[in-house]
Amino acid sequence: VQLQASGGGVVQAGGSLRLSCAVSGLPFGANAMGWFRQAPGKEREFVASINWSGHTTYYADSVKGRFTISRDNAKNTVYLQMNSLKPEDTAVYYCAARRSSPQTMALTGGNYWGRGTQVTVSS
Repeated sequence: VQLQASGGGVVQAGGSLRLSCAVSGLPFGANAMGWFRQAPGKEREFVASINWSGHTTYYADSVKGRFTISRDNAKNTVYLQMNSLKPEDTAVYYCAARRSSPQTMALTGGNYWGRGTQVTVSS
């Protein structure tokens, strides 16, 4: 199983980035997908999750209205569009997969994890 995250980088506050996570080795359409992040010195935290069909999404309060999670089951890829970025969004972002509801994934994390991509927001 491989989850390959990409799209991170350095951006100024107020800017945008789009993360992608390409998945292989598991039935992508049967899994909820999610994004988590870990800032230096902090624990990993939930960001957003999406159910298998893409019709149900779930967000952390800190990113609601700024981030959008989506998926393309034909491409086995999940995305995280991040707008109005803030310095406090700086972290390593990880994608995850779990055969569960997106709400359960928010509480329990993933069964499978990618390696992460660094997002740095400068003030």
